[in-house]
Amino acid sequence: MGRPYKFKNLINLFVMITMLGSSFLTLFFVVLLRAFRVVPAAFFATLWMPFALLLVANAITALVHYILVPKVIRPIQLLIEATGKVAKGDFSVRIQSDAMVGEVRELVDSFNAMTQDLGGIEIFRSDFIRNFSHEFKTPIVSMKGFAKQLQNPDLTEEERRQYCDIIISESDRLTEMSGNILLLSKLENQQIVGDKKDFRLDEEIRQSILLLEKEWEAKELELEVDLAPVTLCDNADLLRHVWSNLISNAVKFTPKKGKITVQATENESCAIVTVRDTGIGMTDEQMKHVFDKCYQADPSHGGRGNGLGLCIAKRACQLSGGSISVRSRPGKGSVFTVILPKNKKES
Repeated sequence: MGRPYKFKNLINLFVMITMLGSSFLTLFFVVLLRAFRVVPAAFFATLWMPFALLLVANAITALVHYILVPKVIRPIQLLIEATGKVAKGDFSVRIQSDAMVGEVRELVDSFNAMTQDLGGIEIFRSDFIRNFSHEFKTPIVSMKGFAKQLQNPDLTEEERRQYCDIIISESDRLTEMSGNILLLSKLENQQIVGDKKDFRLDEEIRQSILLLEKEWEAKELELEVDLAPVTLCDNADLLRHVWSNLISNAVKFTPKKGKITVQATENESCAIVTVRDTGIGMTDEQMKHVFDKCYQADPSHGGRGNGLGLCIAKRACQLSGGSISVRSRPGKGSVFTVILPKNKKES
C-alpha cells in the first residue's frame, strides 16, 4: 500500500500546484492587462477580486490537505493495509497510534484491541484442535495395541480378560468424549432454553451424588451434604450436566479419605450451589483457563477426562441465565459456586 499511497500523494500535489499556478498566472495576466490600460479601472476591480479569493482558497486547501494527510488520511491507509493482512489470517499486525489524535486514534486503538483478541481466539482454536486430536487419538491407539495383543495365541485367559476390559474402558472413554463434544456443540449454538418446569434442585443434586456413589466410596471420601429445599423453574436435564460435572471433578481431584462439601441455599431472587473439595487445588493461571475447551489443570489426570465437562457446565449456566465461578489455591482444594435465577413458571 506504500507505493499507491505515494502515487496518490503525488497526484494531489500536482493538482494543487496546477491550481495554484493557474491562479497565479490568471491574476498576473489581469494585473498585466491593467498595467497596459487594456481594461478600465472599474472593470479591473471587479475582475481581480475573484481570482485573488481563488488563490487564497487554494492556499488554504493545500494547507488543510497537508495537515489532514498525516493525521487522518494516512491512518486510514494504514488501516486498509492492516485489514488486508488480518483477512489473510495475520492477527499479529498492530498500528502505532501515538501520533494520532481524536476519533482516529480511538479507531486505531480499537483495531489493535480487535486483532489482539482475534489472535487469542486463533491460539485457543489451534490449542483446542491439537488437544482434542490428542485426546481422541490416545484411546484409539490404546485399543489398537491391545486388540493386536489379543491375536497372540499364547495369552492366558486372565490376560485376555484384562485386555478386553481395557478395550471396553477406552471405547467408553471415546463414547463419552464424542457425546460431550456433540453436547457442547449443541449448547454453543443454542440461545433459548425450552421445556422449563418447576423441580426440586436439592433432589436433582442428591441424584447426581448417588450416581457417583461407587467412585466416592472407592476413595473413602467424606461427603457433607447440606441442601435446602429449593424449587427452580428451569430445564432440569440441562442443569444436570452442571451437578454431575462439578461433583465428578471434586471426586476425581480429591485424594483418598478427603472431604467434599455440597451446599444449596436460596434467597429471594436466586439459588446458590457450592461444591467444595479438599483436593489438589489450582494456581491463578489454571483458574483462568479451567472453563476452556479441552483444558486440564492437572495433566496427570488426563486419562480420566477430556477437559469438556466444565466448559459444558459453564454454557449450561449461561443458557439458564446464571453463572459459575471458582476459587482455589494449590494444595487447599477448590470451591465452585453456581448462581441460578429463580425463574417463575410461564403461564
